[in-house]
Amino acid sequence: MLMKNVVILSALIVLSVSICEAKQPHILLVIADDYGFHDIGYHGSEIRTPNLDNLAYSGVRLENYYVQPICSPTRTQLLSGRYQIHTGLQHGIIWAAQPYGLPLDSPTIADKLREAGYATHAVGKWHAGFYTHAHMPTRRGFDTFFGYLTGSEGYYNHYRCHAKMCGTDFMENTTPTNNYNGSYSTHLFANRVIDIINNHTDDKPLFLYVSFQAVHTPVEVPQSYEEPYWYIKDKLRRTYAGMVSCMDEAVGNITMAMKQRRLWDNTLMIFTTDNGGSVTEGGNNFPLRGSKGSMWEGGMHAVGFIHSKLLSDNVIGSVSTGLIHVTDWFPTLVKLAGGNLQGTKPLDGFDQWSSINNGDKSPRTELLHNIDPHYAKHGRPALNGTFSTSIRAALRMGDWKIITGDPGDGSWTPRPPCSKTPISIKERHPRHTHLKNLWLFNITQDPNENNDLSEQEPAIVKTMLDRLQYYDSTAVPCLYPENDPLADPARHGGFWGPWQ
Repeated sequence: MLMKNVVILSALIVLSVSICEAKQPHILLVIADDYGFHDIGYHGSEIRTPNLDNLAYSGVRLENYYVQPICSPTRTQLLSGRYQIHTGLQHGIIWAAQPYGLPLDSPTIADKLREAGYATHAVGKWHAGFYTHAHMPTRRGFDTFFGYLTGSEGYYNHYRCHAKMCGTDFMENTTPTNNYNGSYSTHLFANRVIDIINNHTDDKPLFLYVSFQAVHTPVEVPQSYEEPYWYIKDKLRRTYAGMVSCMDEAVGNITMAMKQRRLWDNTLMIFTTDNGGSVTEGGNNFPLRGSKGSMWEGGMHAVGFIHSKLLSDNVIGSVSTGLIHVTDWFPTLVKLAGGNLQGTKPLDGFDQWSSINNGDKSPRTELLHNIDPHYAKHGRPALNGTFSTSIRAALRMGDWKIITGDPGDGSWTPRPPCSKTPISIKERHPRHTHLKNLWLFNITQDPNENNDLSEQEPAIVKTMLDRLQYYDSTAVPCLYPENDPLADPARHGGFWGPWQ
């Protein structure tokens, strides 16, 4: 009996040592901006994305994965693991001169990974608030920052105007700079990431937050990337296609650098868009309904995949249909990295690793897309004693999705041509003009939101409105301050940056 106990104890010690010595994975988190659901090769696009396709096909494609309809809400939910209603960011984006951002009482994913021993670097777009120095990326968990702070700017001149205030928006850590004027941002950001990889020492695991400007407006790209799409007659779509190809090339260059440094075999890569494509600016979400900014699937059903040699053999090359939301990356990655969630506010994200890596059922059964109390009310409440359908909101529960208020443009954009036959990307169905403010869809059976079942399923409508009422009761006050004239770059040497 004693000998048996000794053997068991020895085995436990060996197991404990092996767990402690297990290497923390490097994490490469790549975010595309305003990337259309149709605009990646594996969704049948005419745009060529060989690097992204290869990574996705040899990883796990996330086909029931959601983000938010616009930029700041997705980014702040990714960084915090919390719904918009719990951070006060329910309405709109953070404009350049607005004095607010992701609340400082929400630790970021970078904070938690740095606690776990990671070197943390942010490259590209921030758009989570910067009006005080405490809101800057290097004060929100990142060791370094190279990129821009606002929502959009020129790809070459890195110049931004808002509310009659204009200035350059480019930072190296906390120092504004004009040194990169004339350099295309996709190239700039990829090269900086490669520099970080090449200079990384082996004593720490690496967290790379790579947030491309591509493919957000303005629609511009070096001519060489546009030329292969000469057959696309719509100029906007042709340039957009070139922007996508340039981004795909950048991802390929980054992954190659990690392979050359022998980091790739221990790297977990996540690719995500921040919202759906803008169909008036060259993007396409076919076959989904709607566009960027809307509560339809085209606004927030995201392109996303995960790639890693650390994935189980049985899921490599598979499609995950488990319900996943952008808030889920926070607990998933922190736990996978050996970190802890102590000190965070209550999270709305779920640890999805077993769902992704083992094919287990997703722990998420519902998803609050948003409740926006500042959006203009639309129509009259449909039911008394529950959530008002005049308020803009959307909720997913199992197979069902409910939308209330004004959801935005509900058009279906046709698939772009794969031949020389011209078709306008702007050819869309007319928007609803009446005051309808309630829709119910079985998204599993009807992913393109063709068949509104709100009148046929009153019990489900009531259940979901009551659930929205519950979520609304947990919401914090909505932040959306007026523009502050003190933000004017003319007061700060011609640069956007902290002003309080």
